[in-house]
Amino acid sequence: MYPFMFMAAAGFVLSLAAHVTALAGINLPGGGLVWLLHARVFVVWFPAIVFGNRKFKTLDRKADWLKTLQPCPAWMRRILKLAFAYAIVNFILFLGTTIGQPKPTGAAPPSVIRGFSGHWMVFYWAAFVTLYAGIKTRRLEQSSTAVNEPRRDRWP
Repeated sequence: MYPFMFMAAAGFVLSLAAHVTALAGINLPGGGLVWLLHARVFVVWFPAIVFGNRKFKTLDRKADWLKTLQPCPAWMRRILKLAFAYAIVNFILFLGTTIGQPKPTGAAPPSVIRGFSGHWMVFYWAAFVTLYAGIKTRRLEQSSTAVNEPRRDRWP
């Protein structure tokens, strides 16, 4: 899970940089970064979903989500809530500023990058904290089984 967690962290940082750049009204050079950020969301999101589905199988998804993120520090959970709320506000602002505008041709303008990057930040950060929680949970489970197992290097 480590490679996916690091990809999620890098994706969050890159999407935050793309968002700040778009807020400044600067066009991103080329479209490669935009498509890379689009595609990588799925690369890191699927392992996060698999972990969540394996860990919890009840119908109460909110309780599962809270329990999944329990191993994370409080600041990680706060950033996730803040990013989610910001993405909603950002999407409403995106709709308000782009509805009625002609469809852009060529590279995406900053307003479009701003709209997408708000969502990228949420998905990358959610994948990061979920994978972090999975790694932390696995470590705790391994350390507790190691403590409870009898030592085999001693004579009976």
